[in-house]
Amino acid sequence: MIYFIADTHFGDERILRYENRPFHNAQDMDRELARRWNETVAPDDKVYVLGDWGLFSPALLSGTKYLLKGNHDSLSSQAYRDMGFEEVYDLPVILEDFWILSHQPLYVCENMPYANLFGHVHASPLYRTYSSQHYCVSVERTGYAPVSFEEIKRRIQE
Repeated sequence: MIYFIADTHFGDERILRYENRPFHNAQDMDRELARRWNETVAPDDKVYVLGDWGLFSPALLSGTKYLLKGNHDSLSSQAYRDMGFEEVYDLPVILEDFWILSHQPLYVCENMPYANLFGHVHASPLYRTYSSQHYCVSVERTGYAPVSFEEIKRRIQE
């Protein structure tokens, strides 16, 4: 299966305050994010991380990981590959000729033949979790776990 997640911010104490995350500290957050990830993702699954990874070894998490860098991912692409990401992208990626993967939300209107999967906005009330053309995979909107591509497709088609 294919999964998506964004804005994990592993190791970042500040994100607990900024986003009012329900964890005592960054270590508690990291443990819980890893637990939920590994309960959801099997070793042969693929996971696209749509930016703002943080400081954590992807080798400790199930699946093959792909990173689309966000505004807080400041290491070189090679450094992220050395950490354990299969591939690292600096620009949006198109999947299945329809899905545009990006860190920040892109303008996609209903007359365009695309849908946008994104992160960056966390739990901001200015953005809906999903519409017919958009789906936000920030952890605050996915129960702090990766969400499956099948679930995204189902919700967008509702």
